[in-house]
Amino acid sequence: MIELKVSADAAGQRLDKLVRKALRDVPLSHVYKMFRTRKVRVNGVRGRAEQILVEGDVVVIRGDEERLLAEGGPPRPTGAGRVTVTFRVVYEDQDLLVVDKPAGLATHPGTGIEGATLVEMARAYLEKESLPPAEFRPSPAHRLDRETSGLIVVAKNRKAMVELTKTFTDGEQVHKAYLTLVKGKMPREAGTIDQPLSEHEQTSRSKEKRGVNMQEAITRFRVLASTKEASLLEVAIETGRTHQIRRHLEAVGHPVAGDRRYGDFAFNRLARARWGLRRMALHAFRLTLPHPSTGAPLKLKAPLPEELEQALSRANLSPKGRLSKEGPAARGAPGGPSSRD
Repeated sequence: MIELKVSADAAGQRLDKLVRKALRDVPLSHVYKMFRTRKVRVNGVRGRAEQILVEGDVVVIRGDEERLLAEGGPPRPTGAGRVTVTFRVVYEDQDLLVVDKPAGLATHPGTGIEGATLVEMARAYLEKESLPPAEFRPSPAHRLDRETSGLIVVAKNRKAMVELTKTFTDGEQVHKAYLTLVKGKMPREAGTIDQPLSEHEQTSRSKEKRGVNMQEAITRFRVLASTKEASLLEVAIETGRTHQIRRHLEAVGHPVAGDRRYGDFAFNRLARARWGLRRMALHAFRLTLPHPSTGAPLKLKAPLPEELEQALSRANLSPKGRLSKEGPAARGAPGGPSSRD
């Protein structure tokens, strides 16, 4: 038998969601069979899958605990002793942890990703990797590409995550700014790239049935410094499409330096040989948003990583003294929790 007491942070969620977390490796069909056969009870009464839990509720799942928790095999190993934290903490309070993610660190686990991710590092740093299944586990409220460095906000509790999700999805109060080094000299000092992008995760079957799904995408940029070979840009996005900055800049003939997917390989080799650039030159350096609990403006900054600063210095494209206060666009730059820039 498994017994769970609902805390203040775990309250407000559906019973079936809590049970699925507790039995994360048990097949979904078996979880709902347990509801039908009255093996899930709340405060001694048969539990309903859709009922909303309140603080103090006692949830009992009848069955052999050892067998239930071993249904899907051992969980992915975590723990502070096995996770080395590589991010830098920018800001922290009771609701939020804001970190400066290094390039090469994936935000979430996924196919082909080995080693610890930002999720696991944040939970190890906060010593929250071994919470009971009913409890909220600290999680990033948005994403960055693996090879992009910079600011990511991690919610420490469920209420903060709910508010941050609303904020990032709406986007009106969120202002993001990036620094990027691109190939060639830009034709003008500032501008807007308003070009729809194909949905990144559309399936082949969907494409055959409906055609390619094009999504609105708007990117604003301002040139901070340039030479004949390259330009340093400050960039903001008004939509949160996957790889939006990289795809848009490649589309207008000025791909991001060091980008192995959308970049210019000859230019990447030049940047590596001449300026020592060994990573993708895209960094999320500024983020402004309302605090999820107080609503007060939270203004965050992450300085350029040393390896980028050195490469820009060698290219005579240092951004010092050239950054704006609000970025290239006065409007917000929405990007939902699942968007990657």
